[in-house]
Amino acid sequence: MPIVECVPNFSEGRDRGVIDQVARAIEDVDGASVLDVDPGAATNRTVVTFVGEPEAVLEGAYQGIRAASELIDMRKHSGAHARMGATDVCPFVPVSGITMEECAELARRLGERVGEELGIPVYLYEYAASRPERRNLAQVRAGEYEGLEAKLADPEWAPDFGAAKFNPASGATVIGARKFLIAYNVNLNTRDRKLAHDIALDVREAGRFQRDAAGKIVRDADGVKQRVAGKLAATKAVGWYIDEYDRAQVSINLVDYEVTAPHQAFDTIEEGARERGLRVTGSELVGLIPLDAMLRAGRHYLARQGKSLGIPDRQIVETAIQSLGLRELSEFDPDEKIIEYRLARERQNLIVRTVQGFADELSTDSPAPGGGSVAALNGALSAGLSAMVGNLTHGRKGQEDVWDAMSRLAADAQGLKDWYLEAVDRDTEAFNQVIAAARGRAKTDEEKAAKAVRVKAANRGATTVPLEVLEGCGKLLELAREMATSGNPNSLSDAGVAAWCARTCAEGAYYNVLINLAGLEDDREWARETEARARTALAEVRRSADELTAEIERRLQDA
Repeated sequence: MPIVECVPNFSEGRDRGVIDQVARAIEDVDGASVLDVDPGAATNRTVVTFVGEPEAVLEGAYQGIRAASELIDMRKHSGAHARMGATDVCPFVPVSGITMEECAELARRLGERVGEELGIPVYLYEYAASRPERRNLAQVRAGEYEGLEAKLADPEWAPDFGAAKFNPASGATVIGARKFLIAYNVNLNTRDRKLAHDIALDVREAGRFQRDAAGKIVRDADGVKQRVAGKLAATKAVGWYIDEYDRAQVSINLVDYEVTAPHQAFDTIEEGARERGLRVTGSELVGLIPLDAMLRAGRHYLARQGKSLGIPDRQIVETAIQSLGLRELSEFDPDEKIIEYRLARERQNLIVRTVQGFADELSTDSPAPGGGSVAALNGALSAGLSAMVGNLTHGRKGQEDVWDAMSRLAADAQGLKDWYLEAVDRDTEAFNQVIAAARGRAKTDEEKAAKAVRVKAANRGATTVPLEVLEGCGKLLELAREMATSGNPNSLSDAGVAAWCARTCAEGAYYNVLINLAGLEDDREWARETEARARTALAEVRRSADELTAEIERRLQDA
């Protein structure tokens, strides 16, 4: 299922009634899930984050822009943040199952509708930009609302959609497609905005103007001002003073966190603050953040401490929260602020339940979750046990020579554990797809043909999940073997249980492959190939598990 995120920024951060009405207009669209509404009084701006399938997100974005055009009057607006319209910017962000170009097409469709139906000039930016000079949001927004009327009179700045006519109440809107942008502020122990901005000039990619010994800006032979590049690529930054916090901040947009991540920005600003006699006191996240960015930060600080990286994601995330000081200004709840955690909660996934909650649901007359989910759960338990043994070995006196290997293996085990946990829900979702396809309408020949295609695809999906679960069991056994061979000898029995959980996972997954193949009578070639793959994988698991468990049992009896 394709998932798109949309992050419109509205030019109202103080009137909660207006903010709630705009957010409600989005949330009332079926399939659009509002994950976060983040108002700022000083900036007089609210960032709304919502997700869903493409068409639902497209409609939600339109309804939000429409509501903002009716409720926000730019003639009365003032705030610390740059802006040019009631809906200042509205980007689409690919999350899963959708390309950047498809998101750019959503932006174009939305822009055309906003221009025609609401009479708001629309500019396209980033990956949806109509020309290279409009890719950069700062260039498009230059002059802000106050300079918009003159900008629209310039043929070079004719909007991409809508008339080149100044709309005094709504201004203009910038719509586009981009990578996941992280809005991130680093707090300083000063009220001096100039000091904060000086640090920002050092770190942002655009840098600062080069100056000579007399302090004059250096120009080349053509009179073009020369710049000194900043330290951090894919980073935009300014310094400002926030009255409600009584401190200055370096306010950052990380436009590609895979190039520059929050922890890299934090450490670089910390260094710049120290050079100026200042101290970083913490940081603030505006909107949501991908789990991957938090894990990168947590692992970075754990490695600095010489700690094992093979701990659960939740603990890695907590390390990141504490190291970045994300709770200095307000509470930071990872279930609210991390997009994957928020989505899992919204969808009420099985894996976010308690053990009792899962077992209770399993025990009812509902056909899912069933044996496939339980098989995957055994895989997660196997990986979890191997990670545990690795962590009990890392840092243990007398085993210093394997500390690094154990940290790496435990991290690998954590990744497998999370993959198998996802498979718990994937198996149930695949089964539900089979049921939905079977119940579909099929009266005409056309409908019957379409239903047959859906049923075939659903049955293949329901078979593929347990097949992947089965084929991953070899890795589980490899980890259990490493832990039994080189891990803490006091945890040998845990490595043995990990091996048995891996085998149980494989056996259960194989059964589920077989039962789902029964629904593919008209797809026999694919079914035969799939069954052969499953038999081969199971035979290898049985052979490896027999060998490993026999060796562990022998060692336990000799102990």
